[in-house]
Amino acid sequence: SSSFFFGKLPEAYAFLNPIVDFMPVIPLFFFLLAFVWQAAVSFR
Repeated sequence: SSSFFFGKLPEAYAFLNPIVDFMPVIPLFFFLLAFVWQAAVSFR
């Protein structure tokens, strides 16, 4: 269904495809960032 959705997008949004491919990694990135921040605060 995602290919059908992206097929209907204008060509101007073609540059967003790498961002959409990267989007599932963003929550993991924020979780890792929060973990590192918590460790830095606790070790200070």
